[in-house]
Amino acid sequence: MDKTQAATIANKQQVETTTYAGFHSIITGVNRSWEYGGFPLPDGTFWRYREPNAVIVVEGERMRATAKLSRANDQVQILDNAKNMFFSTKRFEIPEKGEISFEWDMKALCSGTKPRDLYDGFVSVNLLDFSTGVALDFFACNDVITSIYALLPFPGVPEPTDPENAVKPKYFCDFNELSITTTPGQQHQYRISYHRGNDEVRFFVDAQEVGVYTEVPVKINGLIIALGLMTEKPIEQGKSVSVHGQVLSGVWGTFSITTRCE
Repeated sequence: MDKTQAATIANKQQVETTTYAGFHSIITGVNRSWEYGGFPLPDGTFWRYREPNAVIVVEGERMRATAKLSRANDQVQILDNAKNMFFSTKRFEIPEKGEISFEWDMKALCSGTKPRDLYDGFVSVNLLDFSTGVALDFFACNDVITSIYALLPFPGVPEPTDPENAVKPKYFCDFNELSITTTPGQQHQYRISYHRGNDEVRFFVDAQEVGVYTEVPVKINGLIIALGLMTEKPIEQGKSVSVHGQVLSGVWGTFSITTRCE
């Protein structure tokens, strides 16, 4: 492809990049960009992902959340996993035939967790579509980074159609533990891209592609951003086993969101 052809293709695409932070609003409550996440329960109450003694520190366009874990749910796995989590108040719409990319910096420091056991406590960014149940995530702890590609039965999300002759699971979660070396508190740059027309998701760490999924089974309509302090330990015999004094600290920077409309 020569330069003239490349320029012609670029001109046919509409590219727009915006930034999203607004972490000060977590503290001030003014023009909120973030709110505590959670889900309504069948009894009419609301399960909020909020550690009561978490410390939130905002430094310019960066936010740090630190908490000694205490929250647990003995019945519902999704409610037990996230301990402290903020949802973006903005939902980012997906171009019909184009691509959307989310890029950010993140640090993770986990104390009292088991070495090489990511699921004992980690820091996360979760891109969530509650109209379909899709979750596209990065999880990080002291020594492991994992990308996540999932279709989950979130509370209240419509059940996806399951073809009669399906050859893939209706619900799934693929934890792709990466070979990237990381250390406690080390900053990495993350990017997740989704192309709606091609049904394709790509994951990047420090500008290196680390995973690609094709044939995404549903069309993602829009995504919110979630910032989490989490565990991922299965409930055992009706009892949560996810909390044993761990202290998790995450640092998130400004998000850069780029859309390419074809």
